[in-house]
Amino acid sequence: MHDPRMTKLAKLLTSHSTAIKPGEHLLIEAFDVPEEMVIELVTACRERGGHPHVVLRNNRVSRAIVCGGDATQFDVMAASDLDRMKRMDAYIGLRGGHNINEMAGIAGDTMQAWGSSYMKPVHLQQRVNHTRWCVLRWPTPSMAQLASQSTADFEDFYFDVCTLDYAAMAIAASALQDRMQAADRVHLKGPGETDLKFSVAEIPAVACTGSHNIPDGECFTAPVRDSIEGVIHYNTPSVYRGTSFRNVRLVFQGGRIVEHDAEVGAEHLQAIFDTDEGARCVGEFAIGFNPYVREPMMDILFDEKIAGSLHFTPGQAYEDADNGNRSDIHWDLVLIQREEYGGGEIIFDDEVIRRNGEFIVDDLRPLNADQLGG
Repeated sequence: MHDPRMTKLAKLLTSHSTAIKPGEHLLIEAFDVPEEMVIELVTACRERGGHPHVVLRNNRVSRAIVCGGDATQFDVMAASDLDRMKRMDAYIGLRGGHNINEMAGIAGDTMQAWGSSYMKPVHLQQRVNHTRWCVLRWPTPSMAQLASQSTADFEDFYFDVCTLDYAAMAIAASALQDRMQAADRVHLKGPGETDLKFSVAEIPAVACTGSHNIPDGECFTAPVRDSIEGVIHYNTPSVYRGTSFRNVRLVFQGGRIVEHDAEVGAEHLQAIFDTDEGARCVGEFAIGFNPYVREPMMDILFDEKIAGSLHFTPGQAYEDADNGNRSDIHWDLVLIQREEYGGGEIIFDDEVIRRNGEFIVDDLRPLNADQLGG
């Protein structure tokens, strides 16, 4: 049965998010997504004069491929997919799935080989830096369960958050981008032991309002790599490389992670942060403000946009806000600063810009949930 919400989403993805132009090539990579949505994207791309290319993937099959694989196999896979990616002008990744822990239990060295041999060249280096790309989840009963909602209610939430007025959000976010661009010193305070200081001087800031992720609603930059000092205690659950983590705590000295622990998943942290030299440094600092995304659901494409949140990301920096850090990992870990989560402050150059998840300076108030529509 035709669902007009799918049509609306497909048109947003091919117009606002990836801005397909006549003659351009779009790669649609769909993981466990209904064929109706893929067809809607194919149709929307063609309506704009583009050439759609489709790869259908299955997460259980992907696990089987990675689990028994090695660098030799992954190198060949990467060579093929990298050649295709280089021919693309744009990319849309639709990521469904019935089990968020599908990749759990795979040996750490195998996951590291998959990251360095396949994900890094195909996605982190080529797709991220050389295509107009947008990645989004697809609503499933497992996601609804994580959000403590019925499947039908979660689908309604999903389409609301994915098709909000991102053009209006972009106008409001420009002020935060300007402030981040002009800032030098940042001070984060929050629940637990969070008390972290660093510089963002002379590193670009980028407002994300529907062009690269759906849902969207963040502004990111990167810390000067060796400037980070202090402690950050994340209060949002995370799934990384198929493993669940809770209450991750990181201690920084001279820009590097020198101590780490977690309530859940602590035994896996050492291997992650020993992946390479850049894994103990941070490649991204971002502030989230999507008005519809309020609670964690262990899905980073939603959780990193939570209203009143920030994320502070060990690993690879983005080239458009580059602090020079290079790594095979990029782990978005989220801290919510709303009052019900323990509160906190974001301070730019001794001025508090956000307290307890609410922007308190006049030029940033339009980014608060009550004004963005949440």
